[in-house]
Amino acid sequence: MSFENILIANRGEIACRVMRTARRLGYRTVAVYSQADAGAPHVLLADQAVSIGAPPAADSYLNIDALIDAARRTGADAVHPGYGFLSERADFAEACAAAGLVFIGPPPSAMRAMGDKAQAKRRMIDAGVPCAPGYLGDDQSDERLSAEAARLGLPLLVKAVAGGGGRGMRLVRQPGELADALAGARREALSAFGDGRLMLERLIDDGRHIEIQVFCDAQGHAVHLGERDCTAQRRRQKVVEEAPSPIVGPAMRQAMGHDAVAAALAVGYVGAGTVEFIVDAEQQHSFLEMNTRLQVEHPVTECITGLDLVEWQLRVAQGEALAAGAGPDPLQRPCDRGAAVRRGSV
Repeated sequence: MSFENILIANRGEIACRVMRTARRLGYRTVAVYSQADAGAPHVLLADQAVSIGAPPAADSYLNIDALIDAARRTGADAVHPGYGFLSERADFAEACAAAGLVFIGPPPSAMRAMGDKAQAKRRMIDAGVPCAPGYLGDDQSDERLSAEAARLGLPLLVKAVAGGGGRGMRLVRQPGELADALAGARREALSAFGDGRLMLERLIDDGRHIEIQVFCDAQGHAVHLGERDCTAQRRRQKVVEEAPSPIVGPAMRQAMGHDAVAAALAVGYVGAGTVEFIVDAEQQHSFLEMNTRLQVEHPVTECITGLDLVEWQLRVAQGEALAAGAGPDPLQRPCDRGAAVRRGSV
């Protein structure tokens, strides 16, 4: 599990972000770049840099074989995926492991469990994490989906099981809108994810979108680091993140943090992750999804906690325990506040 030379399988801001922390901690770094990015800042910042292909992402940053070969050629012994590109691809994590590389992220099994939204909600229900009413079944016929929509009532969301970023999602407020919503969501899901399966979820109108930053180690400890309020969105893309949330008090934070940790532990999570909830007018929260990567928004949490989440990622990937030891170690501070739990204790 020990490593010294980290290949960052990404570009731009996140690659530079990882490199800065890695360099501070004494690691060497390797940048990868497409032919279009030969002079990019992340290339200049790294200790080594290697070209991985033509400008299209499919020929470079999404080319698993090229990335593994780049690690072999540069002597890298670990890979940080950043966010986007291959960061939530279980097959990439498995390819890294097969090549003898430490993947600085969650286990492939956790990625797969949370990547399928219907499966993830079934796991959350089993773990006692609150979820909005919906339909998660295998019968994907329009007849069955229509019957389930009538049972749930309107308004509701049609969502791609393999979706993300608002793609493969449709809002239905009137019965006559359902057929077009099913067809449109299925078509978009097939195009974006190669998977046309759909699920239904009762819409929580005017809900607040609250996400909880979690962190888990390989020894079974887990912590939450409070919330980010990302209700301000445009076309289901986050515009502003606020922390702490203006609607979340101590009791609500404790309850949501408990459920976020339970969600992570239910899938054997390791590393940095974000559990997203929707909060209704009565301030009851329901699980939406888990992002199995370091979020673009992670600096918001770093600003309010004083912690370097990339450092946490590297230390956990080296096998360190979140609750081990005592003293001024930043990894210990959330445990001192009583936010840490162990698997089986939530």
